[in-house]
Amino acid sequence: MAPRPTVGRPDRKKLIMAYVSVSQSPIAHAHLAERRDGLVVLSIHHTDYQLHLVADNAAVAALPLHKPVTGRITASARRVDLATTGGRFIEPVYGRPRRVQGRISAIDVAANTITVQTACPFTVTLMPIQKAGDFAVGQLVGFDVEKGAAFEPADG
Repeated sequence: MAPRPTVGRPDRKKLIMAYVSVSQSPIAHAHLAERRDGLVVLSIHHTDYQLHLVADNAAVAALPLHKPVTGRITASARRVDLATTGGRFIEPVYGRPRRVQGRISAIDVAANTITVQTACPFTVTLMPIQKAGDFAVGQLVGFDVEKGAAFEPADG
């Protein structure tokens, strides 16, 4: 009888890289639920998240309410730590983002930013004592968000 071929465990690094390559875009897709003076509320597609974000009034004035919008979510992190357990999340589900955990999908060493994929991508500016080059694409990270997380609508 011929030996059965064994199926080895998939390479974890390849799985992480395949996962990250699906969602490298820093563009968030959402519905504009509310627009107030200097603030927008985004309902993230396929989730219950409603993020309260700072926005330039002129930039979001033409965006239609309760319709799909795209743009970049930017934030400043108090400190980014590697996470060993858990998944991707934003806390709280409703309100200003205070805690985020997800996988790094892009790194910009020159700007000292990382893009973290959670329910939607966050482009995060690191504290001056942390360097984007010290992180790697695919790592699971968590961080507290400074006040002032913002939404910048995509052009076009």
